[in-house]
Amino acid sequence: MTSLNSLLRRTLVMFAFAVALLLGIVGSSLWLVQANREYSEETAQLRRLRSSIVAVLSTMQDAETGQRGFLLTNDPAYLEPFTKAVEALPERRNNLTANAASRPSYSSKLGALNEAMDAKMLELTHTVELAKADRLREAITQVGTDVGRYNMDQIRSILADFLDQTDKRLIGLVADQLSAASKLQWTTSAGAIAIFVALGCAAWIIFRYIRDLARARELVLKMNLGLEARVDERTEDLMRANQEIQRFAYIVTHDLRAPLVNIMGFLSELDSAAKMISTYVLADAKTLSQEQILSARAAVEEDLPEALTFIRASTKKMDALINAILKISRDGRRKLQPEDIELKHVLETAAANIHHQLAEFDGSIDIKGHYPVVTTDRFSLDQIIGNLFDNAVKYRAPGRPLRIKVEAHTDGPGRARIDVIDNGRGIADHDRERVFELFRRAGDQDQPGEGIGLAYTRSLIRNLGGDITVKSELGHGSTFSVTLPTNLGNNVTWRTDL
Repeated sequence: MTSLNSLLRRTLVMFAFAVALLLGIVGSSLWLVQANREYSEETAQLRRLRSSIVAVLSTMQDAETGQRGFLLTNDPAYLEPFTKAVEALPERRNNLTANAASRPSYSSKLGALNEAMDAKMLELTHTVELAKADRLREAITQVGTDVGRYNMDQIRSILADFLDQTDKRLIGLVADQLSAASKLQWTTSAGAIAIFVALGCAAWIIFRYIRDLARARELVLKMNLGLEARVDERTEDLMRANQEIQRFAYIVTHDLRAPLVNIMGFLSELDSAAKMISTYVLADAKTLSQEQILSARAAVEEDLPEALTFIRASTKKMDALINAILKISRDGRRKLQPEDIELKHVLETAAANIHHQLAEFDGSIDIKGHYPVVTTDRFSLDQIIGNLFDNAVKYRAPGRPLRIKVEAHTDGPGRARIDVIDNGRGIADHDRERVFELFRRAGDQDQPGEGIGLAYTRSLIRNLGGDITVKSELGHGSTFSVTLPTNLGNNVTWRTDL
């Protein structure tokens, strides 16, 4: 579900990016297209303006050329260009005015241009009329006044300025159009690249999701394949736990019942002794037989002290057994507090605690191996290591120095293993599982204790999600192997059985 949500988020981000990118490309393209349209429209207007300027200029020049040719040759054939120019000039002047009216730099000079053209046309028409009336000399004299030349120069100057402005603006528009086209090309190319990148990222995200999905599916298949084995394993654990509970119930019933039987038996003896004493105290001494007197004295001197001694011993035994049960029960219910622990430090601290005992028996302890950092309950781990070291010291072999070797290393993914090896008395084959049972001890009973040390240790280890096993050879020593999860929170299977 988390992976799907992540995919949806990433897809939405990529989709939003792609939409924003497309909107940017479309917006830029529309803006550039609009700019190109405006450039094209202005170019068309300028071309029409330039055409009208050239038309007016050529018309004026045609009129002047026809006038000069007619005056020089007096040949009517030269009047044809003049006549056509006079007929076409009004329309061309109107076109020029219409095209230039919206441009202040042109329209401001139209008045001067029109005045110069009117004066020039008046001069041209008048001289032609004089020549037609055989007054050629007067016409040539009027041409020689330079009035017509001045007006024509004015017309040429204004129209040349118009052409110069128009050409410059056209050149600028062409440059702007080329720049806009280049920008449009780059925008389109960049957009295409960005879209391909976005598509590539989306494809990569989908590929990763599909790959993770395939891996998850493969993991599920593997888990399903091993499910039956895990169920069998859990069933075996439950059966073993049930057997241990049954053994524990039997042990508790048997070991607590024995002191109770003793107490009940000696209470009977107390009752009998009390009756003898009561008979002796309450009866007249003269009526008592010698046997009764001796029995009463024996009850006071022997039976009562013996019964009280055995009752005290049985009560003490029951108290020790009950305290042992309560201790294991309390520790089984204690809330574990996982923390990161340097395993080497714990081992060295526990070794320092038995240093004086080792020195007393010329013993030694060697700690080596790989020391993984484990996340577990420090109190429980200290108790486990301390109990194993104390047992090694307690059950050392007489007549030879005690040697303890500790090896620590990883034991598969997420597991750590600690081996405590000694050269002590060892454990017989039939006692190897028995030593982990509550109130059970193996070998010579020459050491104080109630038989709860290893049972308590195994309970602590299983509370941490681990287990303990032993390999031993009688007379040669033992190896206790403790396996624990390196991370209590991830791997622990909570147990409080014994």
